[in-house]
Amino acid sequence: MSTYLVTGGLGFIGSHFIKSLVQKYPDAQIVNIDKVTYCSNFSNLIQIENNPNYHFFQADICDAFAMRSIIMQFKPDYIINFAAETHVDNSIQNAENFIKSNFVGVYTLLNIVKDLIKDKDLELKRFVQISTDEVYGSVIKPSKEDTKFDPSSPYSSSKAGGDLLALSYYKTFDLPVVVTRSSNNYGPNQFPEKVIPVFITKLMKNEKVPLYGKGLNSRDWLYVEDNCEAIDLVTHYGKNGEAYNIASNYVINNLELTKMILKGMKKDNSFIDYVADRLGHDWKYIMSTKKIREQLGWKPKIKFKDGLKKTIEWYKENTTL
Repeated sequence: MSTYLVTGGLGFIGSHFIKSLVQKYPDAQIVNIDKVTYCSNFSNLIQIENNPNYHFFQADICDAFAMRSIIMQFKPDYIINFAAETHVDNSIQNAENFIKSNFVGVYTLLNIVKDLIKDKDLELKRFVQISTDEVYGSVIKPSKEDTKFDPSSPYSSSKAGGDLLALSYYKTFDLPVVVTRSSNNYGPNQFPEKVIPVFITKLMKNEKVPLYGKGLNSRDWLYVEDNCEAIDLVTHYGKNGEAYNIASNYVINNLELTKMILKGMKKDNSFIDYVADRLGHDWKYIMSTKKIREQLGWKPKIKFKDGLKKTIEWYKENTTL
């Protein structure tokens, strides 16, 4: 029976990943560590909170004593680090928490694992660092895993630092590290600060939606459950010291996205409020997924129009105005 230690498991992607683990590996032990910040949500995992194989701890990944104690108690086979500050606008206002969680927190976890393995107190099969396409910065052609980093925001810079630190622990200390870099995730349960849930919930209240600039910045949109399946494959079958891009390869600009949401919510274009563009706003993110498709046989299952429909329906059914 395997034990999975998941950090940031009350967040959007982390909670979906935990639910996928419980469904796919019902005998596995799941340890969820979450700092419990403004975007953590216990209701994301309410259906499994009484599962005898599920264990929750409120702790900060920067707290070395707490992390070491939990890791020593459960001796996980796999550590998957979702814990991170992720909202770009917040990082522009104040980057301190981003540096702590996304860089210092990664260092804290890696250093504990390194020491425990060295002392033969831990036999870890994999340390998975969850990252983002934003480390590559704005691109014209699809980024590959070896594309030079060019982050634009304090958020993406802190994630790039965590990536490089994790991979350096493979090169220097032979830790079993892999990195995943995913495109923009969407789906049910996402905290309403990211564009899709913000727009849906505003339109539910008959409010206009704020669209940066002219809305021509482009993003790849990946349904969260597709991402979780890819992360699971990388966790078990990825190659140590490697990074894997995860994306749907469905790229649209923000204006097109907004119009699709408006159509799904039965609203017209008069609900668009064009606002001043965000500082350092990257023009386009697009990644090559050839590596994970060819090496691990992954491909996304959910088409964007279907995933967006599911997402809209979920917010309509689960949001109290």
